[in-house]
Formats: sequence, C-alpha cells, structure tokens
Amino acid sequence: MQGATAHTVHELLMMLLLVLGAGMVSGKIAAWLRLPDVVLFIAAGMLLGTGMHWISEDSGSIANQLILAVGSALILFDGGRGIRLQGLKRVVLTVSLLSTVGVLVTVAVTGALAHEVFGLDWTTSLLIGSVISSTDPATIIPVFRQVRVKERLRETVESESAFNDATGSILTLALLAVLTGGKKLHFGALSLDFATTAAGGLAVGLVFALVTLWLTSHARWGVLGDYSTVAMIAAALGAYLLGEMIHVSGLMATFTAGIVWGNSTSFGLPIDEEKRREMSHVADNATVILRMLIFVLLGSQVNFSLLGSYFWPSAAVVLALVFAARPLSVFASALPDKKARWSGRELLFMCWVRETGVIPAALSGMIAAQGVAGANQLSSVVFMAIVFTIVVQAGTTAWWVRRLGLEERSENEGARN
Repeated sequence: MQGATAHTVHELLMMLLLVLGAGMVSGKIAAWLRLPDVVLFIAAGMLLGTGMHWISEDSGSIANQLILAVGSALILFDGGRGIRLQGLKRVVLTVSLLSTVGVLVTVAVTGALAHEVFGLDWTTSLLIGSVISSTDPATIIPVFRQVRVKERLRETVESESAFNDATGSILTLALLAVLTGGKKLHFGALSLDFATTAAGGLAVGLVFALVTLWLTSHARWGVLGDYSTVAMIAAALGAYLLGEMIHVSGLMATFTAGIVWGNSTSFGLPIDEEKRREMSHVADNATVILRMLIFVLLGSQVNFSLLGSYFWPSAAVVLALVFAARPLSVFASALPDKKARWSGRELLFMCWVRETGVIPAALSGMIAAQGVAGANQLSSVVFMAIVFTIVVQAGTTAWWVRRLGLEERSENEGARN
C-alpha cells in the first residue's frame, strides 16, 4: 500500500514539474511571439498529453478537481482585489448591467443557438451559454499591461470581467443543480436560487474578509500582522470553502473577500505598503502558476475526435457569442448609462474585448467530471471559445485600440505633440 501511495505521489510531482516547465517555456515563447500566454499553455498541454502521453490526468481526478477549485477561488479573489471602488463609482451602472443583464443576454443568445444546433434540451443548452458567458480578468489584465487604453474604459472592462465571472459561475451552478437534481427548469425558482446564493456569498465574503483583515491590519488586534500574505490566501480559500459548506456561492464569497482586501483602506483597515507589495507579488505568481496548471491540463485533456464531431455546431455557437451576444450585451448595458456618455468608438471597443478563459475552463472541467449529459458538447464549445477569443480577439486588441483612436498617451508623448 505504501508503495502504491508513493508511486501516486511521484506521478503527481512529475505532472506538476512537467506543467510548470512547459508553462515557463511556453510563456517565454508567447512573449517572443507577442501572443497571449494561454494559447501556448494549451498547445503545450496538447503536446504533452495527446501527443506524447506524458500527462494523463483525468478530468474527474481529485488532483484535477482540486486544481480547478483552488484556481477558480484564488483567481477570482485576485480579480476582486484588483478592483478599486473609487474608480468603479464612475462606471458602476455600466459594470452592474454588463455583469447581470449582459450575462443573461449572452446566456439567452448562445443557449438558444446551442439548443438549435446540438438538439439538446433547454436546461443543458442554457448551461452551455452560462459557462461561456464569463470573461477572463486573468487574460484581460495582462493585455492592458501591454496596450495603453483610456483609464475609464480599462476599469470598465477589467471590473466587468471580474464581476461577471462571479455571476456567470453562480448561474452555471444553479442550472447544473436543476440538471443533476432531475428538476424541471422553472425561471422563477432559478431566479430565486440565483439571488439567494449570490447574496449569501456576498455576505459570507464580506464578513470573512473583514474578520481576517481585522486580525491582520488592526492597530491593536492585528495579531496576524506578521503573516499578512498567508492570511490573505487563507481569506480567499476560507471564504470560498465556507460559502460552499453553507450552500451559497463560494465563488461570489471569495470574489467579495478580494474586493474588501483590495480596498482595505476604505474599510478603515489599511495595510502597510510594504506588506501590500509583498502580497501583490505572491498573488501575481500564484495566479500565473494556477493559470499554467489549468490551461496545460485543459490542453492535455483535449479529445480531437470529439472536437471533430462537434466542430461546426461549436463554431456556430462561438461566432454567435462574439458577433451577436457580445454586441447586444454591450449596447443593452452601456446605452442606459447616460452619465458615462460612452462614445460609439468606446462601445465598439467593448464589443470586441471579451476573452473566455480560466473560469469557463474550470467550470467545464467540473461539469465534465460529473458525467452530465451534453458535457461533450459543452467541452467542445468552451475549448473553441477560449482559443478563438484569446487568439483572435486578445491578439488584435492593440490593433483595434489604435484603429479606434483610444490609445492613452503618456505625458511625455503629449508634451512632444
């Protein structure tokens, strides 16, 4: 028994080393080619998995599920931590609508087409739409580090990507509960479930974050001040776990906790600047490692025969996502915000920038592990959505910014002109 256990541990360590090694090499090649690193992570996974058979981690394994759960929680926490409440106030209506109305529009459009092209029942079809309704802060934020765009536009897109990860996840899990529970789809009950799980997750995240912040940053009671970075990670995972244990949204809980930690000064619990830099450094590296793990493993689990079988229906759903659902979502969400006064060029920019990434990949893996009917079609759509939106959309963001004249100039450039 000990030998079998040791063999399993050795296999997991070997997988981890292969993923991290492939991730570092892929990241360097991506930087050289000026491509989003996620594309190379997936390609490396396909090479090591389907090609060389060096990685063979099943989507239903405990290790894979742990990576997906921890990765989703920490990445959402970090997305929330990056949101600044002061900047959010300027575009709060647009972001709120994009993260609610925009998600619902996306689910409706893509779900309807999935129902038509795959011939699936409505619940499963809407589940596909809900999984791909989220955008990806882990992909968008690095893009904006390379491409300078107007500040309020960047804040809107980044905030939306973090918020709709949470709302899309809650809707996905609510639909999954209907599907696995053998219940009929009832929009009233689904709406109530969505509202209660979201509100419950928000409350859990707020309370948990404030307690951990109090113990970390309070002038008198900050007994964990020497372990602020460890406390931050514990806050992210603890909020997620507590939310799941009491059957509310763990993802909303960890996202809310991230917002509180990222805006600690606004809550009267400021974090020392040196400690804040240390936490940011750790969070950035943890996010990179988790993205490597999620996407390299996703690539290693690609079933090419499955992709071939569902290629054209999946392509139709992804094209509807990009060219129909996204523009409708943007116009339905941004036009009512009269205070923001979005220009036509800004609206066009938001229509194009919406990468599918970590959270849809993680949710797809979780659903596939449960053996739900329609999981194969879902996996095919999610894979194609990730590849298309990251390669085509993220890859052309810089060109689109220049084309629309939305590039933000530095003070030196302004002085020269």
